[in-house]
Amino acid sequence: MLLLLCALAPTVLGAALPVMRIKEWKARMAYALIASCLSSGFLLYLALAGQGTEPWELMRFSDDFRFVLRLDGAGKTYLCLAAVLWPLAMLYAVEYMRHEKREGHFFAWYLITYGAAVLLGTADNLFTLYIAYEFLTLCTVPLVWHEQDEESNRAALLYMLYLIGGAALGFAAMAGLNGFGLGAFHGVQAAQPAGEWFHALCLMGFLGFGVKAAVLPLCRWLPTASVAPTPVTALLHAVAVVNAGVFAVARLLYYVLSPAWLAGTWVQAVMLILSAATIVYGAAMAVREQHVKRRLAWSTVSNLSYMLLGLSLLTPEGMTAGLSHMVFHGLMKIILFFCAGAVMVQTGRTQVRQMHGLGRKMPLVFLSFTLAGLSLLGVPPLPGFVSKYALVTAAFSQGSALALCGAVALLAAAVLTAVYIFTVVYPAFFMELHQEPGEKRITDPGPCMGVSLLALCALLMLAGVFAGRIMAYLTGLAGGGIS
Repeated sequence: MLLLLCALAPTVLGAALPVMRIKEWKARMAYALIASCLSSGFLLYLALAGQGTEPWELMRFSDDFRFVLRLDGAGKTYLCLAAVLWPLAMLYAVEYMRHEKREGHFFAWYLITYGAAVLLGTADNLFTLYIAYEFLTLCTVPLVWHEQDEESNRAALLYMLYLIGGAALGFAAMAGLNGFGLGAFHGVQAAQPAGEWFHALCLMGFLGFGVKAAVLPLCRWLPTASVAPTPVTALLHAVAVVNAGVFAVARLLYYVLSPAWLAGTWVQAVMLILSAATIVYGAAMAVREQHVKRRLAWSTVSNLSYMLLGLSLLTPEGMTAGLSHMVFHGLMKIILFFCAGAVMVQTGRTQVRQMHGLGRKMPLVFLSFTLAGLSLLGVPPLPGFVSKYALVTAAFSQGSALALCGAVALLAAAVLTAVYIFTVVYPAFFMELHQEPGEKRITDPGPCMGVSLLALCALLMLAGVFAGRIMAYLTGLAGGGIS
């Protein structure tokens, strides 16, 4: 019952916001912030107190299609990340949305999306995961479409075409795997199905759920969706959508299927090739892109395939590395997007060439950007180094030619990452600021944005300090220690 409450609380509170017609802006913001904090409090209590570990069947359509909730170790990893980041994103949005339109509409869908993410994290079988996956897509479309201008119309349409098309592939894979007696995450493992049809279903599931993870050739929607307000793009890239795709792929490969069934097959080869290609392609496009938010979006495309590469190794070490990068990348990327959003709010600047000299005027923003960028690059002792080292080590341990190609792709992407991060950081601190006549005084953002950035930077550094414990926990999950 508590599991359902955790999913329903933000959904109901978000849906109630337009109905309540709260006219005062401060009251609306306070309502949204309190609702987010209460939802996260429930979720963290549930995860840390060890509640919800028994499956709870909410609805049964047939023996194959049952709506079942359960909180296990992998779900805790995904949901604790959401529970920590969502209130901080909400606090940031309180200040950011003062400069936007239809903030009531925005906060309503922002909370409903939180509920969809919780539902996805607590799904206990492939059918429930698919329902939550679709619900999450539908909830985020209004957020991508928030501006309701020509650019956001195109972005929302492209977003729907890609993600609903991917969900159709996921549905076909789910239905086919149910035909083989597969679908539960914690049921008795069935015998290995035979035949190329089974392998085709596995690849369909990888591609279908991998659309949210922006794997080639299904990645064009992600940079386009950066037209949404920055609090949306930050959570899309840190938790809500893209990590949901990685999480769904992890569920498919390690909880529905047995990794040994796909190891050495052409399905694994395709997964490794697509992941390695996307790693390099996304990083190269980030170097080329001059719009800061779209540059960070292409960076996300690349880093999501770091995670997919780890999962595609089909080894415990690969799963540990992939999930650890999911957690650490979420922290890094939300900071980077929040910094880009702060620059947009304070200056209206969006292009890389316009960042020159801003580091001296906005030290909090650009020091935060530098810290997260160094972690993304993999500089020790920041957490990005830990997960990237684990990925390279897992690839070498697996030992196949394609795994080694994946390791080379990771190293090549690291060089490209240095380029697209430092071409923002260096000019911001060491080049001359150019201001237009009459341009307002440039400063760091207000307290809501500032506190969010400081808290996230502190969490990032703590993640580096406690990276060993986090990795040990994820190693337990990968080794079968589902808690």
